[in-house]
Amino acid sequence: MNKKDPYAALRFKEFNIFLLVRFAMVFAWSMQFVVIEWEVYSITKNPLSLGIIGLMEVIPAVGMALLAGHIVDQSEKRNLLIKCLLGFSVISFGLFLLTWPRIVADWSTNIILYSIYFLVFLGGFVRAFMGPTVFSLFSLVVPKKIYPNAATWSSSVWQMASVLGPALAGFSITWIGVHWSMCLIVGFSALALVFLFQIPKKPILNPKIGESMMTSLKEGVSYVLKTKAIFGAITLDMIAVLFGGAIALLPIYAQDILKVGAEGFGVLRAAPAVGAFIIMFASAYFPLHRNAGMKLLVAVFGFGICIIIFGLSQTFWISVLALFFSGVTDGISMIIRQTILQLKTPDHMRGRVSSVNSMFVGSSNELGAFESGLTAKLMGTVTAVVFGGTMTLLTVLGFGIFSPTFRKLDLKDDLDKHESEE
Repeated sequence: MNKKDPYAALRFKEFNIFLLVRFAMVFAWSMQFVVIEWEVYSITKNPLSLGIIGLMEVIPAVGMALLAGHIVDQSEKRNLLIKCLLGFSVISFGLFLLTWPRIVADWSTNIILYSIYFLVFLGGFVRAFMGPTVFSLFSLVVPKKIYPNAATWSSSVWQMASVLGPALAGFSITWIGVHWSMCLIVGFSALALVFLFQIPKKPILNPKIGESMMTSLKEGVSYVLKTKAIFGAITLDMIAVLFGGAIALLPIYAQDILKVGAEGFGVLRAAPAVGAFIIMFASAYFPLHRNAGMKLLVAVFGFGICIIIFGLSQTFWISVLALFFSGVTDGISMIIRQTILQLKTPDHMRGRVSSVNSMFVGSSNELGAFESGLTAKLMGTVTAVVFGGTMTLLTVLGFGIFSPTFRKLDLKDDLDKHESEE
């Protein structure tokens, strides 16, 4: 097979089904997060409440991450993902009921709010297992020699869902309201389950089935810490996302600063994902594995600049453009990071490595939301966003200066090694 074939991964049926599962799953999850953000801010008009949403999800997601990685590496991946999707569906249905006026008409605002936080909290447990399971299943439906191409398409589908989910959320809030928007989310979750049943069970590649949990966890964490490429990529992205979490404050910008309403909110929320999707599609033709370290540093630096521009803008189209280009730079970062993880992680440790990654990078989205909500409460919304972007720039500069090994990282040799093993 031609290694330069931009559609190499799409020639495998199971990988295509995997992409459909991931699209429906991410679409439902991203749409749900946006709808809940809108509902909670509409109820409270408090920036800190947006941060609490992220905090409620990140506490169980981080707390369970290492245990989840151990369980994923000891389990059959397809059935475990089915359980994750069933859990997400139950939570979505609960949120559907909580946004139904007929059900909560006699409930106080605080009871509704705390019930939403509780379901988001339960969702954090589901997410702790979902990320490592998807990462591990990915490696079982496509040959190693086309991991970079497959990672590009997988990330592109993730971004496509991230475009359409938030955009539809913004419009559906206007057209059919929050309650029936949650009904759509339940439907897409069920669709993901239907697709997932089309993938057969996969073998468990871990040769240490039954290994003690502490030994297993220690091995996973140790591998991440001693593999400089993985640790560097995770750390850089975590700090950048932590301080660049302006997305969590978009309801404030849409309602109070730019004054563009729910439809404008949907456009703002979708703009980063549109930029990321475009760059990911282009990267199928122009791979990013050469000089990966320097490209990642430049991408995250560009992301920080875009966040600062967005924070200062009071013009809708400038804000949209800034978010669009933040998506372009974040898309480059995501592809490089996923390629590093796929190429440098042994099959039997994918669950644990992915769990450590989710602790750092995945959870930094929610911690970033909390940081943004807290700083917006203390400093004001605009100052908080500019502060976050500035911290991102300083992080990249420090990382580039003090980590020359990562700066010189190139993935060509790793890719050649996998191709020779096929």
